[in-house]
Amino acid sequence: MFFSRRLLPSLRRPAAVTTLLLFSALFSVRGLAQSSAPSDSAAQDPEGVVRRAVANHLAEEAAHKPLRFALHRRDERHDVTRAVIETPQGDVAMVVANHGAALSPDDRQSQIARLDNLAAHPDLQAHRQKREQEDNARIDKLLRLLPDAFIYRYIDTEPCTVTEAPYIPLPGESIPPPATPSPADSCYRMSFTPNPHWDPPDTEGKILRGMAGQIWMEKSRERLYRLNAHLITDVDFGWGIVGRLNKGGTIYLEQTQLDSGEWQLTRMKLNLTGKLLMFKSITVQMSEEMGRFSPVPPNVDYREAIRMLKGSGGTSLASK
Repeated sequence: MFFSRRLLPSLRRPAAVTTLLLFSALFSVRGLAQSSAPSDSAAQDPEGVVRRAVANHLAEEAAHKPLRFALHRRDERHDVTRAVIETPQGDVAMVVANHGAALSPDDRQSQIARLDNLAAHPDLQAHRQKREQEDNARIDKLLRLLPDAFIYRYIDTEPCTVTEAPYIPLPGESIPPPATPSPADSCYRMSFTPNPHWDPPDTEGKILRGMAGQIWMEKSRERLYRLNAHLITDVDFGWGIVGRLNKGGTIYLEQTQLDSGEWQLTRMKLNLTGKLLMFKSITVQMSEEMGRFSPVPPNVDYREAIRMLKGSGGTSLASK
């Protein structure tokens, strides 16, 4: 979801944004196996570190257990908090706050009516799940390109610091924000630039030709920890529609380790401009935070998730 790969494509589908989410998928690596590589492997073989991280992610993604969490999204027009539950039939979400305030009775009823309609029409949820699966397949394909699409250079090793602890307040709560976690471990810091000798296999892969930046990776188990990237040239993208992203756009991603030991993407910021079909201008200035993660009981289907959201008003979420 993540803001792992399960969630993001299902809640919005601007082609450019969804394509960039391949990085969030790589950030949501869960439970990577302890690497047998030497401790200075990033200095010796930074590409190998990335290649192992991608391979581990693709091998272990299926072991992820569904979660419930809160998602706070801000963009040019909206400031919305959603409660989200992952299920085998796809994610289910309910808006629980608007600009930090509780929903009006009419807005809450509108959310309930939308969920009731979803429960009454399983074909709608099946369609949503199909889109998620298609997006995830595209993301997996792009993930496999990462080791070859970029040239990685080791910079240094430094403490893994979280810029700010994830905190998703809910209306009526007076819980103070959690303390910023102390550094969990040492992190490799590496730069990446486009590999001039790499040819994208399709239009969707072309976006990788225009990105550069830095990544931080936890040293002991080679988890991707943070990414700070920008577009160094205009880039075309596909994903079912033709468009272009302008030079200068930025992407920031950060993840946090949960009490369970699992790692989740907890912060994303996008600042992008471009065009769809070469005519319609697009601007994406968006930040998203995720928090309050808690496990979902086994075998909860999407209708039960809807009942859970309606019964709690979406606000019964873990405080992690």
